[in-house]
Amino acid sequence: METKNIGLRGIEVADTRISNIDGEKGKLIYRGFDILDLTKNSTFEETAYLLLYDNLPTKAQLDEFNSKLVEARYIPKQMQKNMGNWRKDADPMDMLQAFVSALAGYYDEEFSNKEASYEKAINLIAKVPTIIASWQRIRNGLPIVDPDSSLSHAANFLYMMSGEKPDPEVEKIFDVCLILHADHTFNASTFTARQVASTRAHMYSAASAAIGALSGELHGGANTEVMKMLLEIQEIEKVEPWIKEKMRAGERIMGMGHAVYRTYDPRAQVLKELSRKLAEKTKEPWFDMTEKIETTTISEMKLQKGKDIYPNVDLYSASIYYMLKIPVDLNTPIFAISRVVGWAAHIIEEKFAEAAPKPALYRPKATYVGKYCGPEGCEYKTLDLRK
Repeated sequence: METKNIGLRGIEVADTRISNIDGEKGKLIYRGFDILDLTKNSTFEETAYLLLYDNLPTKAQLDEFNSKLVEARYIPKQMQKNMGNWRKDADPMDMLQAFVSALAGYYDEEFSNKEASYEKAINLIAKVPTIIASWQRIRNGLPIVDPDSSLSHAANFLYMMSGEKPDPEVEKIFDVCLILHADHTFNASTFTARQVASTRAHMYSAASAAIGALSGELHGGANTEVMKMLLEIQEIEKVEPWIKEKMRAGERIMGMGHAVYRTYDPRAQVLKELSRKLAEKTKEPWFDMTEKIETTTISEMKLQKGKDIYPNVDLYSASIYYMLKIPVDLNTPIFAISRVVGWAAHIIEEKFAEAAPKPALYRPKATYVGKYCGPEGCEYKTLDLRK
């Protein structure tokens, strides 16, 4: 297999029991369970337990897991005070990366055994929503809303962010979004987390690095770019000429196409229906516009290049979050609220994968394409001799 200059695409670097993608059939599997079954029957908390522990929980196990998540939701008041010292227009992903890393300064990081790592994973999963909601309140000069122990993971975040408890339909829609984003094999941020964990760095460092990888527009930032596109177009009548112009100029349409799926992304199928439901509830135009972007891009790709293209997870998630009154620049941090579960599961697997041993440290090889001045290298000249 040709392995040069392909960004590790298609290169198997480790075994995993956590998730699997069948790109040809459009299937996403969490620990053996089809993502479509989980979105119909499960909750985010139950799915998080599955990803961490490799089994669906019993009622007693789920109750205990939920109790631990609820207990761990609070973040140190000093951390919230420190947020107040940041520029209010700072990028939320920069804020999230900084304060996730800072958790190591507040909590003992014992990483020598697997059980301690699960406790750290729960701590991280519980606190990421509080960090994001706290920042949203602080940067807008609003009082911080403390976690509500009576609310689910999904409902509690929406409550802490807005100060209002969501209705059951909105809570369920957001809960399904969290399930869909919880893991996706060795994507850029997950591989980053595993790579850092392979150095024996602690979980907060690995998760912080993953957040940095997620912040780029080609990864988690794509749904933000989708919403910017919708806001720029504004009217459904303008979608077709806008898309055609961009594609003829060779520009990429965000939210369309995927590195792995060769058919419809199963997450996009679910999100499309959720967006449709929210549009019916809110009477906003974003679903219709997004669907028009999808159909126009598909037809133009076929016309211009004779190829098929399908929506990815970002296309419809953008309009969902917007209709949930979530600020556009929080789209990617919300992605992290969910994906931190997958990162934690992969970090633990990387550290303690007894059933799938691998080299201790990732160390890919690079192809040097720099200058050669001869077999002995370039001749060093002192500063006075250089011209």
